[in-house]
Amino acid sequence: MNKLKYIVFAVAVCGFGIKSFAQQDLKTSIQTILKDKKANVGVAVWHLEKQDTLSVNGHRHLPMQSVFKLPIGLAVLDLVDKGKFKIDQKIKFTKAEMMPVTHSPMRDAYPEGGALTVREMLKYVVANSDNNTCDILLDRIGGPEVVQKYMDKIGIKDFQIVSNERIMHETPSFQYQNYWNANSANDLLNKLYTKPILKEASKKEIIKILEETNTGLNRLKAELPVGTIVAHKTGSSATENGKTAATNDIGVITLPNKEHMIVSVFVSDSYENDATNEKIIADIAKASFDYYSK
Repeated sequence: MNKLKYIVFAVAVCGFGIKSFAQQDLKTSIQTILKDKKANVGVAVWHLEKQDTLSVNGHRHLPMQSVFKLPIGLAVLDLVDKGKFKIDQKIKFTKAEMMPVTHSPMRDAYPEGGALTVREMLKYVVANSDNNTCDILLDRIGGPEVVQKYMDKIGIKDFQIVSNERIMHETPSFQYQNYWNANSANDLLNKLYTKPILKEASKKEIIKILEETNTGLNRLKAELPVGTIVAHKTGSSATENGKTAATNDIGVITLPNKEHMIVSVFVSDSYENDATNEKIIADIAKASFDYYSK
């Protein structure tokens, strides 16, 4: 009996050693991608079903930029679940509420203002990364503190939101006060898929919207096989004096066997060009996809 226990233990240890060695190969690949890059990069890669985790500087607090629109969307849906809003409830907005110079497909479609349902606004905020819709919806739910309380409630650490898009446009340094880290971003995505942080209908709603994201096509999705399902949210800053504060993408990627991996990459304070910043994210996603597809 003791001999049998020893054999089982030895096999388990051997298996763990092989897995750790293989995972080290992925970590080394990621470190090679980051080598000599003039940027502060945080990376976290998790296999959802196996709960296999890997991090390279994933603890660093880095500016979110529009990645914060996912937590905003979740906080909105939490209020829908509580009956404080209805998903098909219309919300009015005016021309005066919209910034004239910013990324805003909604403003382009409704230049004089109008009314959209909560569902329609969520699509603009998350899938289209619309800055005006973001601020309007954030205002209607009670501001950044409501989002912060929601994230605190569901146990998300190392996350801070204090400013909306307008404030960050007016004072770019404020973007650094809206921070997160890659490990914690992966934790949120893991909870979205595996824990009851939203009711099932709301969970399906936000995942569908994330899968429809049309920004950052040169990031997580760029080097993956055509047709790969990626539910993700991007974030981007302007470049000032040669430095780009944020080029980000976080998401859940469906593997060929229908399992999932979570990848969060925050490229901060980069002196590389936009193409290089995005390729960092794309290369990490491809290396991780290949590793977990074996």
